[in-house]
Amino acid sequence: MKIHGHVPRRMLPWLIVATLLLLAICITPTLLRHESVVQIRVSHAGGPLPDGFYLYQQLTAQGIRIKSITPSGDALIIHFESEEQSLAAQKVLRRLLPDGFVVARQPDSASASSSTLNIS
Repeated sequence: MKIHGHVPRRMLPWLIVATLLLLAICITPTLLRHESVVQIRVSHAGGPLPDGFYLYQQLTAQGIRIKSITPSGDALIIHFESEEQSLAAQKVLRRLLPDGFVVARQPDSASASSSTLNIS
């Protein structure tokens, strides 16, 4: 017996499995991509955050690729594509930012450890 005139009914389960397998193959790289996040906060209440565009320019000049910089309440959140880029950015931020800023690396969901760097 045929469905839609082209596919035999006995082939339908195999087509469904093949479709799901192709879908899984297409989605897997997205799920396995790990991004690293750095948060910059002011250690003293009421202090101004650094300019995100200035940080973007400085990090880019050092060859550090940034996915995004977004303000979030009293912090700047910087997203990087890799852990290596995040670690390199932390070194630059230690030199770049004046006293009174806290740079905290936020691990992705696959990692359980975190580190906080106080710039003072």
